[in-house]
Amino acid sequence: MVVDGVWTSVGSTNFDSRSFRLNDEANLNVFDREFAAREIRNFADDQDRSKQVTLAEWQRRPVREKAAEFLAGLFRSQL
Repeated sequence: MVVDGVWTSVGSTNFDSRSFRLNDEANLNVFDREFAAREIRNFADDQDRSKQVTLAEWQRRPVREKAAEFLAGLFRSQL
């Protein structure tokens, strides 16, 4: 996350109670304009390489993939 082009927070922490209480997650906060600019460029590069997935494409994904997602969902409270 980049705020005002100068403050950047990078890390694995999710904003949920599990991340804050149970998981060993951390973020690095950097107050540096050059670092923030580099992270903004990195994000733009990621967007350039990404592919938009429509709802219709998502619904047509293979049955095997849907089954794996369902099974993983059974363990979501533990993940």
